[in-house]
Amino acid sequence: MTWQNQTLPHDHPPVRSGGVGVLLVNLGTPEAPDPGSVKRYLGEFLSDRRVVEIPQIIWQPILRGIILTTRPKKSAAAYAKVWTEEGSPLAVITRRQAEAMQERLGESVRVDWAMRYGTPSIPNRLDAMMAAGCERVLLAPLYPQYSGATTATVVDKASDALKAMRWQPSLRTLPPYHDDPAYIDALAVDISRQLDALDFAPELLLLSFHGMPERMLHLGDPYHCHCRKTARLLEARLNRPGLRLRTTFQSRFGRAKWLEPATDITLEEEARAGTRRIAIAAPGFSADCLETLEELAMEGRQQFIEAGGEEFAALSCLNTSDAGLAMLETILRRELSGWI
Repeated sequence: MTWQNQTLPHDHPPVRSGGVGVLLVNLGTPEAPDPGSVKRYLGEFLSDRRVVEIPQIIWQPILRGIILTTRPKKSAAAYAKVWTEEGSPLAVITRRQAEAMQERLGESVRVDWAMRYGTPSIPNRLDAMMAAGCERVLLAPLYPQYSGATTATVVDKASDALKAMRWQPSLRTLPPYHDDPAYIDALAVDISRQLDALDFAPELLLLSFHGMPERMLHLGDPYHCHCRKTARLLEARLNRPGLRLRTTFQSRFGRAKWLEPATDITLEEEARAGTRRIAIAAPGFSADCLETLEELAMEGRQQFIEAGGEEFAALSCLNTSDAGLAMLETILRRELSGWI
Protein backbone atom coordinates (compact mmCIF):
# COMPACT_ATOMS: atom_id res chain seq x y z
CA MET A 1 0.00 0.00 0.00
CA THR A 2 1.29 3.47 -0.86
CA TRP A 3 0.49 7.00 0.13
CA GLN A 4 -0.35 8.74 -3.13
CA ASN A 5 -0.08 12.35 -2.03
CA GLN A 6 3.31 13.40 -3.38
CA THR A 7 1.87 15.08 -6.49
CA LEU A 8 -1.32 16.36 -4.85
CA PRO A 9 -1.87 19.93 -3.63
CA HIS A 10 -0.38 20.58 -0.20
CA ASP A 11 -3.83 20.91 1.37
CA HIS A 12 -5.16 17.63 -0.09
CA PRO A 13 -5.93 14.99 2.58
CA PRO A 14 -3.71 11.89 2.39
CA VAL A 15 -5.28 8.93 0.61
CA ARG A 16 -4.16 5.34 0.99
CA SER A 17 -4.51 3.25 -2.15
CA GLY A 18 -2.94 0.51 -4.22
CA GLY A 19 -3.27 -2.22 -1.60
CA VAL A 20 -4.53 -5.80 -1.74
CA GLY A 21 -6.70 -7.40 0.93
CA VAL A 22 -7.97 -10.86 1.83
CA LEU A 23 -11.15 -11.17 3.88
CA LEU A 24 -11.74 -14.62 5.40
CA VAL A 25 -15.44 -15.14 6.15
CA ASN A 26 -17.17 -17.80 8.20
CA LEU A 27 -20.79 -18.33 9.19
CA GLY A 28 -21.12 -16.48 12.46
CA THR A 29 -21.65 -16.79 16.18
CA PRO A 30 -23.39 -15.01 19.04
CA GLU A 31 -21.26 -12.57 21.00
CA ALA A 32 -21.87 -14.46 24.25
CA PRO A 33 -23.43 -17.77 25.35
CA ASP A 34 -26.54 -16.15 26.80
CA PRO A 35 -30.16 -16.14 25.54
CA GLY A 36 -30.15 -12.46 24.56
CA SER A 37 -27.03 -12.74 22.41
CA VAL A 38 -28.22 -15.98 20.85
CA LYS A 39 -31.61 -14.43 20.07
CA ARG A 40 -29.98 -11.53 18.20
CA TYR A 41 -27.75 -13.92 16.29
CA LEU A 42 -30.56 -16.32 15.35
CA GLY A 43 -32.80 -13.40 14.39
CA GLU A 44 -30.26 -12.27 11.81
CA PHE A 45 -29.33 -15.76 10.64
CA LEU A 46 -32.85 -17.12 10.26
CA SER A 47 -34.12 -13.95 8.57
CA ASP A 48 -31.78 -14.52 5.63
CA ARG A 49 -33.97 -15.46 2.70
CA ARG A 50 -31.30 -17.77 1.32
CA VAL A 51 -31.21 -19.71 4.60
CA VAL A 52 -34.98 -20.05 5.02
CA GLU A 53 -36.78 -19.99 1.66
CA ILE A 54 -40.26 -19.59 3.08
CA PRO A 55 -42.22 -16.45 2.13
CA GLN A 56 -41.48 -13.83 4.79
CA ILE A 57 -45.14 -13.09 5.42
CA ILE A 58 -45.46 -16.70 6.62
CA TRP A 59 -42.02 -17.19 8.14
CA GLN A 60 -41.52 -14.05 10.21
CA PRO A 61 -44.51 -14.64 12.54
CA ILE A 62 -43.23 -18.18 13.15
CA LEU A 63 -39.69 -16.93 13.72
CA ARG A 64 -40.61 -14.01 15.99
CA GLY A 65 -43.56 -15.64 17.73
CA ILE A 66 -42.25 -19.15 18.36
CA ILE A 67 -38.61 -19.85 17.49
CA LEU A 68 -37.02 -16.73 18.97
CA THR A 69 -39.02 -17.13 22.17
CA THR A 70 -38.14 -20.79 22.76
CA ARG A 71 -34.86 -21.68 21.01
CA PRO A 72 -32.36 -19.09 22.38
CA LYS A 73 -32.32 -20.51 25.91
CA LYS A 74 -31.62 -24.05 24.67
CA SER A 75 -29.03 -22.88 22.16
CA ALA A 76 -27.31 -20.68 24.75
CA ALA A 77 -26.89 -23.71 27.02
CA ALA A 78 -25.28 -25.58 24.13
CA TYR A 79 -22.92 -22.68 23.36
CA ALA A 80 -21.95 -22.50 27.04
CA LYS A 81 -20.62 -26.07 26.82
CA VAL A 82 -18.05 -25.15 24.15
CA TRP A 83 -17.31 -21.48 24.95
CA THR A 84 -13.70 -20.67 25.72
CA GLU A 85 -11.95 -17.95 27.73
CA GLU A 86 -11.21 -16.22 24.40
CA GLY A 87 -14.81 -16.50 23.23
CA SER A 88 -16.65 -18.50 20.61
CA PRO A 89 -14.49 -21.32 19.17
CA LEU A 90 -15.50 -20.43 15.62
CA ALA A 91 -14.51 -16.78 16.02
CA VAL A 92 -11.27 -17.63 17.83
CA ILE A 93 -10.17 -20.14 15.19
CA THR A 94 -11.13 -17.91 12.26
CA ARG A 95 -9.15 -15.04 13.80
CA ARG A 96 -6.14 -17.32 14.24
CA GLN A 97 -6.43 -18.50 10.64
CA ALA A 98 -6.38 -14.86 9.50
CA GLU A 99 -3.35 -14.11 11.68
CA ALA A 100 -1.54 -17.14 10.27
CA MET A 101 -2.36 -16.11 6.70
CA GLN A 102 -1.10 -12.60 7.39
CA GLU A 103 2.22 -14.04 8.50
CA ARG A 104 2.42 -16.41 5.54
CA LEU A 105 1.36 -13.95 2.83
CA GLY A 106 3.47 -11.11 4.15
CA GLU A 107 3.19 -7.33 4.11
CA SER A 108 2.06 -7.14 0.49
CA VAL A 109 -1.42 -8.26 1.57
CA ARG A 110 -3.72 -7.15 4.39
CA VAL A 111 -5.56 -10.18 5.84
CA ASP A 112 -8.70 -9.73 7.94
CA TRP A 113 -11.70 -11.82 8.96
CA ALA A 114 -15.44 -11.42 9.35
CA MET A 115 -18.61 -13.30 10.16
CA ARG A 116 -21.62 -13.44 7.85
CA TYR A 117 -23.90 -13.15 10.86
CA GLY A 118 -22.82 -11.31 13.98
CA THR A 119 -19.54 -9.49 14.44
CA PRO A 120 -17.16 -8.51 13.02
CA SER A 121 -19.46 -7.89 10.07
CA ILE A 122 -18.55 -8.03 6.40
CA PRO A 123 -19.46 -4.34 5.76
CA ASN A 124 -17.39 -3.24 8.77
CA ARG A 125 -14.28 -5.07 7.63
CA LEU A 126 -14.62 -4.04 3.98
CA ASP A 127 -14.83 -0.40 5.15
CA ALA A 128 -11.70 -0.95 7.23
CA MET A 129 -9.89 -2.46 4.25
CA MET A 130 -10.76 0.48 2.01
CA ALA A 131 -9.62 2.89 4.73
CA ALA A 132 -6.31 1.00 4.81
CA GLY A 133 -5.92 1.42 1.05
CA CYS A 134 -7.03 -2.00 -0.19
CA GLU A 135 -8.40 -1.30 -3.66
CA ARG A 136 -8.43 -5.02 -4.49
CA VAL A 137 -10.03 -7.51 -2.11
CA LEU A 138 -10.25 -11.30 -2.28
CA LEU A 139 -13.46 -12.31 -0.51
CA ALA A 140 -12.82 -15.79 0.88
CA PRO A 141 -15.89 -17.65 2.19
CA LEU A 142 -14.46 -20.60 4.12
CA TYR A 143 -17.00 -23.09 2.79
CA PRO A 144 -15.37 -25.87 0.74
CA GLN A 145 -18.73 -26.96 -0.70
CA TYR A 146 -20.85 -24.29 -2.40
CA SER A 147 -24.42 -23.62 -1.32
CA GLY A 148 -26.75 -20.72 -1.87
CA ALA A 149 -27.24 -20.63 1.90
CA THR A 150 -23.51 -20.22 2.61
CA THR A 151 -21.19 -18.94 -0.13
CA ALA A 152 -23.89 -17.03 -2.02
CA THR A 153 -25.14 -15.20 1.04
CA VAL A 154 -21.59 -14.03 1.82
CA VAL A 155 -21.41 -12.56 -1.69
CA ASP A 156 -24.86 -11.01 -1.19
CA LYS A 157 -23.74 -9.27 2.00
CA ALA A 158 -20.52 -8.02 0.40
CA SER A 159 -22.50 -6.70 -2.56
CA ASP A 160 -24.84 -4.86 -0.20
CA ALA A 161 -21.81 -3.29 1.46
CA LEU A 162 -20.41 -2.17 -1.91
CA LYS A 163 -23.69 -0.39 -2.68
CA ALA A 164 -23.02 1.97 0.22
CA MET A 165 -19.46 2.77 -0.88
CA ARG A 166 -18.68 5.76 -3.08
CA TRP A 167 -15.22 4.32 -3.78
CA GLN A 168 -15.54 0.57 -4.19
CA PRO A 169 -12.71 -1.96 -4.17
CA SER A 170 -12.36 -4.47 -6.98
CA LEU A 171 -13.63 -7.78 -5.63
CA ARG A 172 -12.76 -11.41 -6.32
CA THR A 173 -14.49 -14.35 -4.64
CA LEU A 174 -12.73 -17.56 -3.60
CA PRO A 175 -14.44 -20.40 -5.52
CA PRO A 176 -15.65 -23.55 -3.76
CA TYR A 177 -12.76 -25.94 -3.27
CA HIS A 178 -14.56 -29.20 -2.52
CA ASP A 179 -12.52 -31.17 -5.05
CA ASP A 180 -9.29 -29.17 -4.97
CA PRO A 181 -6.31 -31.55 -4.61
CA ALA A 182 -4.80 -29.24 -1.97
CA TYR A 183 -7.97 -29.52 0.14
CA ILE A 184 -8.36 -33.28 -0.30
CA ASP A 185 -4.69 -33.82 0.53
CA ALA A 186 -4.95 -31.62 3.64
CA LEU A 187 -8.00 -33.54 4.86
CA ALA A 188 -6.31 -36.89 4.25
CA VAL A 189 -3.11 -35.88 6.01
CA ASP A 190 -4.83 -34.35 9.03
CA ILE A 191 -7.46 -37.06 9.43
CA SER A 192 -4.80 -39.77 9.11
CA ARG A 193 -2.72 -38.03 11.77
CA GLN A 194 -5.66 -38.00 14.15
CA LEU A 195 -6.70 -41.58 13.41
CA ASP A 196 -3.16 -42.81 14.03
CA ALA A 197 -3.14 -41.06 17.41
CA LEU A 198 -6.28 -42.81 18.70
CA ASP A 199 -5.98 -45.53 21.31
CA PHE A 200 -8.43 -47.72 19.38
CA ALA A 201 -8.90 -48.76 15.77
CA PRO A 202 -12.22 -47.44 14.35
CA GLU A 203 -14.34 -49.80 12.31
CA LEU A 204 -16.11 -46.87 10.68
CA LEU A 205 -15.18 -43.30 9.77
CA LEU A 206 -18.32 -41.20 9.51
CA LEU A 207 -18.01 -38.08 7.33
CA SER A 208 -20.67 -35.70 8.60
CA PHE A 209 -21.58 -32.63 6.53
CA HIS A 210 -24.03 -29.92 7.52
CA GLY A 211 -27.45 -30.72 6.14
CA MET A 212 -29.92 -28.68 4.13
CA PRO A 213 -33.54 -29.16 3.04
CA GLU A 214 -33.72 -31.67 0.21
CA ARG A 215 -35.86 -29.19 -1.71
CA MET A 216 -32.79 -27.01 -2.30
CA LEU A 217 -31.07 -29.90 -4.10
CA HIS A 218 -34.00 -30.29 -6.48
CA LEU A 219 -33.99 -26.53 -7.12
CA GLY A 220 -30.42 -26.78 -8.40
CA ASP A 221 -28.16 -26.20 -5.40
CA PRO A 222 -24.91 -28.17 -5.98
CA TYR A 223 -24.10 -28.59 -2.27
CA HIS A 224 -25.13 -32.25 -1.98
CA CYS A 225 -23.08 -33.18 -5.06
CA HIS A 226 -20.08 -31.25 -3.74
CA CYS A 227 -20.25 -33.09 -0.40
CA ARG A 228 -20.50 -36.46 -2.09
CA LYS A 229 -17.55 -35.69 -4.33
CA THR A 230 -15.43 -34.56 -1.37
CA ALA A 231 -16.25 -37.81 0.44
CA ARG A 232 -15.46 -39.95 -2.60
CA LEU A 233 -12.12 -38.26 -3.26
CA LEU A 234 -11.19 -38.33 0.41
CA GLU A 235 -11.91 -42.03 0.73
CA ALA A 236 -9.67 -42.76 -2.26
CA ARG A 237 -6.93 -40.49 -0.92
CA LEU A 238 -7.03 -42.01 2.59
CA ASN A 239 -6.65 -45.50 1.12
CA ARG A 240 -7.40 -47.40 4.34
CA PRO A 241 -8.77 -50.80 3.21
CA GLY A 242 -9.72 -51.88 6.73
CA LEU A 243 -11.72 -48.75 7.45
CA ARG A 244 -15.30 -48.37 6.27
CA LEU A 245 -16.52 -44.84 5.38
CA ARG A 246 -20.05 -43.42 5.33
CA THR A 247 -21.32 -39.95 4.43
CA THR A 248 -24.10 -38.37 6.49
CA PHE A 249 -25.75 -34.99 7.07
CA GLN A 250 -26.34 -33.29 10.41
CA SER A 251 -28.19 -30.38 12.04
CA ARG A 252 -31.72 -30.98 10.81
CA PHE A 253 -34.14 -28.16 11.62
CA GLY A 254 -37.89 -27.91 11.15
CA ARG A 255 -40.34 -30.32 9.57
CA ALA A 256 -39.13 -30.31 5.97
CA LYS A 257 -37.29 -33.34 4.59
CA TRP A 258 -33.53 -32.81 4.80
CA LEU A 259 -30.64 -34.52 3.07
CA GLU A 260 -30.15 -38.11 4.16
CA PRO A 261 -28.85 -40.22 5.77
CA ALA A 262 -29.00 -38.20 8.97
CA THR A 263 -25.93 -38.31 11.21
CA ASP A 264 -27.79 -38.87 14.48
CA ILE A 265 -29.94 -41.67 13.09
CA THR A 266 -26.91 -43.31 11.46
CA LEU A 267 -24.98 -43.33 14.74
CA GLU A 268 -27.79 -45.18 16.46
CA GLU A 269 -28.32 -47.58 13.55
CA GLU A 270 -24.62 -48.46 13.37
CA ALA A 271 -24.44 -49.18 17.10
CA ARG A 272 -27.54 -51.37 16.99
CA ALA A 273 -26.14 -53.21 13.96
CA GLY A 274 -23.02 -54.15 15.93
CA THR A 275 -20.52 -51.40 15.11
CA ARG A 276 -18.58 -50.77 18.33
CA ARG A 277 -15.83 -48.32 17.35
CA ILE A 278 -16.48 -45.14 15.39
CA ALA A 279 -14.55 -42.00 14.47
CA ILE A 280 -16.41 -39.02 13.05
CA ALA A 281 -15.03 -36.14 10.99
CA ALA A 282 -16.68 -32.99 9.62
CA PRO A 283 -14.81 -32.13 6.41
CA GLY A 284 -17.30 -29.45 5.36
CA PHE A 285 -16.40 -27.25 8.34
CA SER A 286 -13.22 -25.18 8.06
CA ALA A 287 -13.18 -24.57 11.82
CA ASP A 288 -14.62 -26.28 14.86
CA CYS A 289 -17.85 -24.73 16.09
CA LEU A 290 -21.06 -25.56 17.96
CA GLU A 291 -22.06 -28.14 15.34
CA THR A 292 -18.81 -30.09 15.67
CA LEU A 293 -17.90 -29.57 19.32
CA GLU A 294 -21.35 -30.00 20.86
CA GLU A 295 -23.60 -31.69 18.32
CA LEU A 296 -21.07 -34.25 17.11
CA ALA A 297 -18.50 -34.64 19.89
CA MET A 298 -20.96 -34.52 22.80
CA GLU A 299 -24.46 -35.41 21.57
CA GLY A 300 -23.11 -37.80 18.94
CA ARG A 301 -21.04 -39.66 21.48
CA GLN A 302 -24.02 -40.01 23.80
CA GLN A 303 -26.27 -41.27 21.01
CA PHE A 304 -23.74 -43.86 19.89
CA ILE A 305 -22.86 -45.14 23.38
CA GLU A 306 -26.48 -45.32 24.54
CA ALA A 307 -27.35 -47.36 21.44
CA GLY A 308 -24.64 -49.92 22.25
CA GLY A 309 -21.42 -48.43 20.88
CA GLU A 310 -18.20 -48.63 22.88
CA GLU A 311 -15.50 -46.36 21.41
CA PHE A 312 -16.18 -42.96 19.87
CA ALA A 313 -13.83 -40.21 18.65
CA ALA A 314 -14.78 -36.85 17.15
CA LEU A 315 -11.89 -35.61 15.02
CA SER A 316 -10.97 -31.93 14.85
CA CYS A 317 -11.56 -29.82 11.75
CA LEU A 318 -8.57 -28.50 9.80
CA ASN A 319 -8.57 -25.38 12.01
CA THR A 320 -4.98 -24.09 12.30
CA SER A 321 -3.31 -27.44 11.72
CA ASP A 322 -0.17 -27.44 9.60
CA ALA A 323 -2.01 -29.18 6.78
CA GLY A 324 -4.97 -26.83 6.99
CA LEU A 325 -2.91 -23.64 6.94
CA ALA A 326 -0.72 -24.87 4.08
CA MET A 327 -3.85 -25.67 2.07
CA LEU A 328 -5.41 -22.28 2.81
CA GLU A 329 -2.26 -20.46 1.77
CA THR A 330 -2.13 -22.45 -1.47
CA ILE A 331 -5.66 -21.63 -2.57
CA LEU A 332 -5.43 -17.99 -1.49
CA ARG A 333 -2.18 -17.45 -3.41
CA ARG A 334 -3.76 -19.02 -6.47
CA GLU A 335 -6.73 -16.64 -6.37
CA LEU A 336 -4.45 -13.65 -5.68
CA SER A 337 -2.47 -14.39 -8.82
CA GLY A 338 -1.83 -11.20 -10.76
CA TRP A 339 -2.48 -9.07 -7.70
CA ILE A 340 0.63 -10.02 -5.73
